[in-house]
Amino acid sequence: MQQYQTYRNLLKELGCIVIIPTYNNIGTVADVIGQVKLWSEDILVVNDGSTDDTLSLLESLEGIRIISYDRNKGKGYALKNGLAQAYDWGFRYAITIDADGQHFPDDIPAFIDRIIEVPDSLLIGARNLTADNMPSKNTFANRFSNFWFKVETGKELADTQSGYRLYPLKSIRNIRYLTGRYEFEVEIIVRAAWRGVNVENVPVKVYYPPVEERVSHFRPFRDFFRISVLNTVLVFYAFLFHYPWLFLRSLTLRNIRDFFERNVFHAPDSNFRMAAAMGWGVFCGIIPIWGYQMIFAGLSAHFMKLNKIVAVVFSNISIPPMIPFLLYGSVWTGALILKEPVAVSFTEISLESVGQSMLQYIVGSFIFAAVAGIVVMLLGWLVMIICKRKGING
Repeated sequence: MQQYQTYRNLLKELGCIVIIPTYNNIGTVADVIGQVKLWSEDILVVNDGSTDDTLSLLESLEGIRIISYDRNKGKGYALKNGLAQAYDWGFRYAITIDADGQHFPDDIPAFIDRIIEVPDSLLIGARNLTADNMPSKNTFANRFSNFWFKVETGKELADTQSGYRLYPLKSIRNIRYLTGRYEFEVEIIVRAAWRGVNVENVPVKVYYPPVEERVSHFRPFRDFFRISVLNTVLVFYAFLFHYPWLFLRSLTLRNIRDFFERNVFHAPDSNFRMAAAMGWGVFCGIIPIWGYQMIFAGLSAHFMKLNKIVAVVFSNISIPPMIPFLLYGSVWTGALILKEPVAVSFTEISLESVGQSMLQYIVGSFIFAAVAGIVVMLLGWLVMIICKRKGING
């Protein structure tokens, strides 16, 4: 009992509420609430349009807050409502736990102990994916989600799909989400990571009942399709905006100097191959494959046996301040090749205006990219010769 009271006090001091979204979990939700009450005085249950007697059951229980609506709108919608309401009530954190009984409320202390060490982080319960009765589709889906999370954020997690989490409410406030069902739990951690929120795992236990007793609202084809569409959008955004923005923020004199010292002047590549990687990166950054320049630069450099890091970094030439110049340069070059007047002026350059002169842009972008790549390659080679840089073959 002393342990329970200690953590009840800690949750109160930290401003932490427990949120339980539920949809037709009448057989398990009361037991989950009862166990959570041992650890927390503040509990919010979001009834996501249950069609059984879940609402009547909840209304008969004491010591909980309830949000309820008539039509089922998905787990994501329930979580967004619950998190927003918790913030409006003045809470700093919210722990979310599923109502189907697969999570153990006695893991709440693990979240609290860790959030004291890393305040305002987003913590995700990492399940044992080899546990008894763990559905094979869950293992595959989690590995799939983990992979795309790393692609989209550059960060690695062991479990990105667990619904057992601790959210820092102020840090995720005012994020505009695209989704409202299962895929919301993927979107929120990606967007939180993009905001600079520390996202990490906390080990938790998990229970999966036998197949005949299992209640699941996951619709394999529809929900997996929605998650795939979301990941496509997030990957496109990450490579078109997020990673270039991070690169732009890192452009300090010290970081630039350290990068060239580490990856250029002390790399084993010959001067020519290093210069070729620079030029190839610039070429990849200008050609019209928006959102995929860095992926293409890295993969193609690998097959061409060029320095992948240098190629990827130089492909970031298409950062926002440079985009108008690259677009106009491509259109101008295309007009010159096709012997046509330039269709747009520099003062009105945009993706929309470029779309009106697409042929000029596409033709010109490849020529412009090739010329820019050659120029950068020659300049890079010259600089390395002047600096007397020598690689293994140089």
